[in-house]
Amino acid sequence: MIEVQNLTKEYGSLKAIDNVSFSIKKGDVVGFLGPNGAGKSTTMKIITGFMAPSSGSASVAGFDVFENPIEVKKRIGYLPETPPVYADQYVSEYLKYVAQLKKVPKDKVAKFVDRAIEKTNLGSVRNRLIHHLSKGFKQRVGIAQAIVSDPEVLILDEPTVGLDPKQVAEIRDLISELKGQHTIILSTHILPEVQATCEKVVIISKGKIVAQDTIDNLSKLEKGQGRLFVRLRKEVSDLGSVIAGIDEVLSVDVGTNKKEWRIEYKGDDETIDKVSSKIVSNGLGLIELTPSRVDLEDVFLKLTYGMEKGV
Repeated sequence: MIEVQNLTKEYGSLKAIDNVSFSIKKGDVVGFLGPNGAGKSTTMKIITGFMAPSSGSASVAGFDVFENPIEVKKRIGYLPETPPVYADQYVSEYLKYVAQLKKVPKDKVAKFVDRAIEKTNLGSVRNRLIHHLSKGFKQRVGIAQAIVSDPEVLILDEPTVGLDPKQVAEIRDLISELKGQHTIILSTHILPEVQATCEKVVIISKGKIVAQDTIDNLSKLEKGQGRLFVRLRKEVSDLGSVIAGIDEVLSVDVGTNKKEWRIEYKGDDETIDKVSSKIVSNGLGLIELTPSRVDLEDVFLKLTYGMEKGV
């Protein structure tokens, strides 16, 4: 459905994206994940035909983005970070206008508008001015304008930024309801967003793709690695020196005070036993030892911020 090959965008000596390649199949729901400034929006703008790359190619449903831009735009619904709504129009009036801009046949405009309103649960505000809507409802109108032409592909750029927790949950539910009806790219820097709505992830850092796979497979990148939270009765200046000699321990970091520590390790329950035994035998008073496994957040941090530190 979407093929991106060796995309590069240069601004003088700065490369916003560098040799970016990935593919997305029809019906996939993909999280395009990366820190702020990683190149997410630049990539989305190129795919939607808003911006030309310095080199490389992108195609949607077999149509090259720059050789057949009209055919591509017919197949894409795009929600930028700031919804492109006209505040002085009524919801239904605005969606009718967008449908006409997207060349929806005249005899189908009313049907397509009604369907977009139904999918986004805007029925109760369809005859209200957009200016009078809450931010959450404005975001829904933004999604409605993206789907009003029934596009094959939906590209949503940071769809929940600035919303309160209830509004975030509502938008996530809406995106989940659109699964199976469209191929969806969710561009975001918010991990829970991806975990709640996506099946696959493409991670970008400093303009380069550093990983792309299913969420489950990415979470297994650090299989066998875990973390221990340790709370002691006595303060210790350097817990690392206390448990020195345990080869499976990767790192030891102090928490909020010198009675609380985080230990990264590679291994199983035997490693946990070694750590607890060392602490107890040194008379530090082990109050709490809580193990947890590495998850997608840990993988994301290692693939982005960790690379900057040479981890």
